[in-house]
Amino acid sequence: MKELQWTPGLRLSIRERRGLIVVSADKQGVFKVTKEGHIRLPAVVRQWCGLAAGDRVLIVAEPASNRLVVHPPAKIDEMIGQAHDAVFGGEHE
Repeated sequence: MKELQWTPGLRLSIRERRGLIVVSADKQGVFKVTKEGHIRLPAVVRQWCGLAAGDRVLIVAEPASNRLVVHPPAKIDEMIGQAHDAVFGGEHE
């Protein structure tokens, strides 16, 4: 949040793109940074990507694009699988 310079009350848009959750600053956004400086992902957003309460995610800030990208566990597993396939040619030992 500090890297993006997002402050409490900032309006946000939250969208799903190919299994990832993309959070962007948006003056017309429906969502807001909380007074504690957090982003809450509503249930409907979590359902888009199969997230359950308490699931750990990888969050990547992209300051140049002024957005956060939330990587759910399934997407992390997929990325690791693709990386291993590229390195090992599909042969997992």
